[in-house]
Amino acid sequence: MKVKKTIKQVNKVAGNLGLARRSLIILVSVAVIITVGVFGFLRPKTGGSNNSNTGTGLFTVERGDLIISVTESGDIKAVDSVDIKSKVEGRATIVSIVPEGTNITPEDVNDGKVLVKLDSSKLEEQLSQKSIELSTAEASFSNANESYLIQVKQNESDITAAKLKVEFALMDFQKYLGAGIAKKVMENMASEPNSNPDMTSLINDPNLGGEASKLIDTLRDAILLATGNLEKAIDVNDGQQKLYDANYASELDLTSSKLDVARFEIQKKAALKNLTLFQIYDFPKGARTFLSDYHEAKLELVRTEARARAQLAQAKAKLTSADARFKMQTERLEKLHDQIEACVIKAPAVGQVVYWSSTQQWSRVKIEQGADVPEGYKIITIPDASKMKVEIKIHENWIDKIQLDQKAKISIAAFSDETFTGKVLKKAPLAEPQRFLNPDLKVYPTDVSIDGTHDSIKTGMSGKVEILIDELHDVLYVPIQSVVTVDEKELCYVKAGGREEKREVVTGLFNDDFVEIKSGLTQGEKVLLNPPRWTTTETKKETTEETKKETTEETKKETTEETKKETKEETKLDAKEES
Repeated sequence: MKVKKTIKQVNKVAGNLGLARRSLIILVSVAVIITVGVFGFLRPKTGGSNNSNTGTGLFTVERGDLIISVTESGDIKAVDSVDIKSKVEGRATIVSIVPEGTNITPEDVNDGKVLVKLDSSKLEEQLSQKSIELSTAEASFSNANESYLIQVKQNESDITAAKLKVEFALMDFQKYLGAGIAKKVMENMASEPNSNPDMTSLINDPNLGGEASKLIDTLRDAILLATGNLEKAIDVNDGQQKLYDANYASELDLTSSKLDVARFEIQKKAALKNLTLFQIYDFPKGARTFLSDYHEAKLELVRTEARARAQLAQAKAKLTSADARFKMQTERLEKLHDQIEACVIKAPAVGQVVYWSSTQQWSRVKIEQGADVPEGYKIITIPDASKMKVEIKIHENWIDKIQLDQKAKISIAAFSDETFTGKVLKKAPLAEPQRFLNPDLKVYPTDVSIDGTHDSIKTGMSGKVEILIDELHDVLYVPIQSVVTVDEKELCYVKAGGREEKREVVTGLFNDDFVEIKSGLTQGEKVLLNPPRWTTTETKKETTEETKKETTEETKKETTEETKKETKEETKLDAKEES
């Protein structure tokens, strides 16, 4: 139980310390606000009279001219500058670099003065290997190109031979049947591709010509000759028979004549049989064979053309691949040469050498000899000192009032006695958040030029810019801290007859110090510089209320957490005791 009480007391002490710490922060914040307001009022005001009553906390309402302007501080940079970046892939080591602040003259630019040298030893080691790879790729490309040209010629020869076969097959078909019949057959085949023409009927066609007609004539002539010889043999045999019967011829002569008759009868039968067989078999077979050879030649032509296209495509693919490898190796070698050349950085423009890391507060790499810089990282910037600008950041409440070419006054810390003029060059379209001080605060980067050429102004100097937005004439104005907002009403506290009077006012434009009063006050009236809302009594009251509120919430939170923790501890102790 003593342990539990000790833990509880420690927790209470820690909670009280946290509460005290928060209360201290609140009090310090209030003090800072009051201090800033007082000191802001006491410094000289641009465009308004310093009509405060010293020691009384009052300001006499005045009528006069009021300049509406925005004042911001920033860094001076060149409008135009040449950035030198590392173009070496990966990371490269700085072997040598010119000292920062070196002035680059026109002669240095013309002579190609070396500003930075990066380590190129590894790149030079790769040069021989890349050269060998390029030679191999070039030989492969030449071989593929020759093969492609050979394939083109071979395809031409193969297609020509296939076309000749088609032509010769057609001639053989026409030669066998005759041109007329062959044309008729092919027309029928073209109109009905799936038909099976009857070749046997063509033998009786009067237009039949060619070798088929010649063979038919030969067979028919053989029949006529055999018939004539048979008739002659029969007549001779009849005469021999008569002579034999009259005992004028021998039996041998009669037998010989009979054999002649029998031989010519056989010849006639054979001739008739040959004609019949030719008509039924040989003629249609020959016609179909020649027709088939013609069609096969046409199909072979199609196949030859297809093979030629495929072989040519393969040869072309090999040529394209070899060409791509050759170009790739060529580009790699050229790139390697460019990388080696990029290791030597020469002066590109006239100006003063500024290390990039010197201009960046959070630079990743400190530029110096031996440093490793990644590709694309800026090494040196050479600003053009003839045109300078101030880079400032405008609060989002003012950015809409900032326009291009608005006039500005510029003061530089190094030349406090001199004022420069300029104008707004550009403003960013998007806000840049303040990351550290206040993430919710939005500011817009804005560039303001510095008129003229000033050799004494250097990059990196600090400058303060006052941008003139408007100039009001003959208006009433009071210090900006004299106006407070209560329940969405703008109020001023007027000192009259020894008492403070709260009065509602209508405000107009304002600058960092004064605000225009359109109605509610008259010239000569005295207003409080420190309205009651921001007095010490009011601050203490608000602080006390906030402290009470936080104390109550903290006490409730601590009580709940302590109750939960004590319950858990008691449960653990009970469990141990039971064990």
